[in-house]
Amino acid sequence: MRWLSVYSNPKVVSLFFLGFSSGLPLLLVFSTLSFWLREAGIDKASIGMLSWVALAYAIKFLWSPLIDQFKLPLLNKLFGRRRSWMLTSQIAIMLSLFAMGLANPSESLFIFALLAVVVAFSSATQDIVIDAYRIDAAPTDLQAAMAATYLAGYRIAMIVSGAGSLVIAAWLSPSIEEYSNQAWQQTYQIMAFLLLPGLLTTLLVKEPEAVTSSENNKAKTFIQHFTHAFWQPVSDFFIRYGKIAIPLICLISLYRLSDVVMGVMANPFYIDTGFNKTEIASIAKVYGVIMTLAGAAIGGIILKQKGTLFGLFVGGLLAALTNVFFVSLSMVGPNLTLLTAVISIDNLSAGIATAAFIAFLSGLTNKEFSATQYAIFSSTMLLLPKFVAGFSGFAVEAYDYTAFFIGTAVLGLPALGLIIYLAKHKTKINL
Repeated sequence: MRWLSVYSNPKVVSLFFLGFSSGLPLLLVFSTLSFWLREAGIDKASIGMLSWVALAYAIKFLWSPLIDQFKLPLLNKLFGRRRSWMLTSQIAIMLSLFAMGLANPSESLFIFALLAVVVAFSSATQDIVIDAYRIDAAPTDLQAAMAATYLAGYRIAMIVSGAGSLVIAAWLSPSIEEYSNQAWQQTYQIMAFLLLPGLLTTLLVKEPEAVTSSENNKAKTFIQHFTHAFWQPVSDFFIRYGKIAIPLICLISLYRLSDVVMGVMANPFYIDTGFNKTEIASIAKVYGVIMTLAGAAIGGIILKQKGTLFGLFVGGLLAALTNVFFVSLSMVGPNLTLLTAVISIDNLSAGIATAAFIAFLSGLTNKEFSATQYAIFSSTMLLLPKFVAGFSGFAVEAYDYTAFFIGTAVLGLPALGLIIYLAKHKTKINL
């Protein structure tokens, strides 16, 4: 089928492996790491503080301008700007994960924590570069498909580093009940080697054509370099989009508001409804992941055929409407068939919306500042939703789940209105 041919494009295929490389380290410094530490007898307070290492992903925009402007000595000549940064970050992740696989958190928690910080920092850096590479390497009409394959690789990697690492650690342990630090060490060493496909992909792909400023960089002072790296990406966005820059920022801030706010209360809702952890995990992990990947693929096809704004509207509409399906589950009670249907529909719409949104953000960037601008966009898209989501529990307690889910669906309407408004200015945003 011709509409599937886009997924055979080498650039699109390469993003699957880069997405896998990007998604693998996240849980290894988050929930999987917490599991290891708790089994090792580390106190909960220390485990909680160690979760802060994942903040590197939230503040990655702080050093993203350096990746746009600074060329790595020697490696830049061999591989180019984007590939040299990707290769460096991937090697750093591999080495630091392997080093964690040589450590014992019970005996040297401080060193163990430092290694986790290196993994998180290197991983966040890899995310910045891969996002920039994706934007630089292909035209707008391929961005949706590249976003879909990237998302597929990313999600599969999270399964491997999450549930997969627990299975490997259990299999390598002398017994299920007995804690084995060696089993965890070997698991992290295995995870380090699983970065190899992404590293090989970096070596095989072509360096995208560099887009640089026409200004004379050699004549710049340090202050001018600093301004160019940190301020010019921001000013460039407002200069290029003019009056519609503010509506664009509002859309970026609001697009994920509905699903993020609802998502915080999803697991408590399942438990309160009467489902057990096994039922939730099996359905959410199996059907949820499958439908997310399917949704990402469908989203790529929609964007290829109908354009980014159309796909963005469809994804946003479905993401809001699926919240209403949770109302039926809250009324019926613990029905596994209905739970499977609701989770499947919710994740399918999330996959479509995510693929569309990644393509949308990619289309807004200037390739001269792709690393910096995309990092800023990806941080902006979560700032308001995460803040509002902190009040979701109060909303459920004040009303009930039924009213809460209806309310989260309503939260999706402003984004849809902004998409309609921006569609009238489509020529100005080239989407």
